[in-house]
Amino acid sequence: MAAVRDEPRGGVLDPVERLSEILFGLIMALTFTGTIHAAEGGHEEIRATLAGAIGCNIAWGIVDAVMYVMTVVVTRNRALRALQHVRRTATRDEAAAVLSDVLPEAAVKVMTPHDFEALRRWLSGLPEQRVRTLTLRDLRGALGVFLLVTISTFPVVVPFLFMGDAVRALRVSNAVALAMLFGIGWALGKHAGMRPLLTGASMLAIGVVLVALTIALGG
Repeated sequence: MAAVRDEPRGGVLDPVERLSEILFGLIMALTFTGTIHAAEGGHEEIRATLAGAIGCNIAWGIVDAVMYVMTVVVTRNRALRALQHVRRTATRDEAAAVLSDVLPEAAVKVMTPHDFEALRRWLSGLPEQRVRTLTLRDLRGALGVFLLVTISTFPVVVPFLFMGDAVRALRVSNAVALAMLFGIGWALGKHAGMRPLLTGASMLAIGVVLVALTIALGG
């Protein structure tokens, strides 16, 4: 039911959301840099590929930001309607069914009928309040999504901008991307209470496979 609050605490985007957006932008950039034929391609080909990578991430950043706003609005309205339904519900079973539909599955599994009833009474006792469908905080979150997807492209393309040797630039770009993949895996593992080294290595392994596939296919 926290989705109905206007200003939740903490950052606009949680750590998983931030890391996921960076990962998305990074993978998108790799799909372009992996197609560069560094040994044969001229500067114009590389420049066009880099422009395509940046343009694609900007476009997808906009799409992802719009989808973020839509998800927030739909989720908040769904939670609000569930809250209103619970307040109007006459029976415990109906209230429990509504709550089971909106609460996390892990929480529902451990809740007893007494827990559902206590939650129903607590929600029914909350004062009525006007909830805005879309807030300034949500727009800041959408902007954050756009920036994360877009900016995550630049570490991968920077080597091509400052190194004259295209082959070396490609290898450096791949190394930067793999380092970022390891860092994302490390951060996700640490946030989830898992072993950061293992999750970082797992994410790195996935990146190695992806880069190897693009090279084998002529990238």
